[in-house]
Amino acid sequence: MNSSGKKEDEMKITDILEKKSTRRSFMKNLSIAAAAGSAGLVTGGCVSLGKTEEMGLKWEEYFKKNYRLMTQEEKDETVARLVRLAKIKNDADIQISNQEPRENVLYGYAFNISRCKGYMDCVEACVKENNLDRKSKTQYIRLFEMDSGQLDPTSGDGKYFHEVPVEGKFYMGVQCFHCENAPCIKACPTKATWREPDGIVVIDYDWCIGCRYCLAACPYWGRRFNWGEPEVPKEEMNTKQHYLGNRMRMKGVMEKCTFCVQRTRQGKLPACAEACPTGSRVFGNLLDPNSEIRYVLKNKRVFRFKEELGTDPKFWYFID
Repeated sequence: MNSSGKKEDEMKITDILEKKSTRRSFMKNLSIAAAAGSAGLVTGGCVSLGKTEEMGLKWEEYFKKNYRLMTQEEKDETVARLVRLAKIKNDADIQISNQEPRENVLYGYAFNISRCKGYMDCVEACVKENNLDRKSKTQYIRLFEMDSGQLDPTSGDGKYFHEVPVEGKFYMGVQCFHCENAPCIKACPTKATWREPDGIVVIDYDWCIGCRYCLAACPYWGRRFNWGEPEVPKEEMNTKQHYLGNRMRMKGVMEKCTFCVQRTRQGKLPACAEACPTGSRVFGNLLDPNSEIRYVLKNKRVFRFKEELGTDPKFWYFID
């Protein structure tokens, strides 16, 4: 085979594996890749060592199990592949954890609407911590500017852009509420989203087919869809990642708040709670009677948004 023929076969294989492929389309493309690869091998063609390694890693990634069905060894293997692929494709040195939930932990969140001033430090911290797409300005957290007497964010302004706080207004934050009876989980046809033992609702991005059923099912606007390939400048990328959290996502999949699983399973606060300058955000273990979240639930006037739906969100609002 001449050099132009070898290059053409290499491009066929690479193009197929580079494209974001659902499991529906992958088997169709697989035969094309196999044919191209076989032709190259039979005629003595070969691809570069780097491309061969990259394609081999992608091949194994396509055929991996749903995360919940993996053994610990298989979880370690897929993490190692993703770390290596990041190095090959982007020359990025990342760390991906697959740390399991901590025992005797059930996470809960409380938002103090009498303290929040609408500064959006929480939003900025979330974007940086979770490697959110800079091009589309994806945000997991929405802050609503509310008129006095309102308690439904749908009646507030979620796109305000002016100096805050405004006299006579207050602010409510909305994100994924990590519901115990989460409608998004029931709506997912591929079981790509589920609730972990510590209460965090997560997504296996590699099993998401982008149908957006979960987006339609969520009554709290807690999910985001990647219409394009997410872009995060290399120098801004958070290299400390979690498989079920802030690792780089791809075009055509859902994503959402994970209570910063990469942080909270290390015993840290979510980035939004740590960044809040007014102390409006309280996060902790609902099973610990001495935790701050338990104190708030016991001693403050609390309520939950759309509680009548029976979703049992693990996110409360309260007033001093």
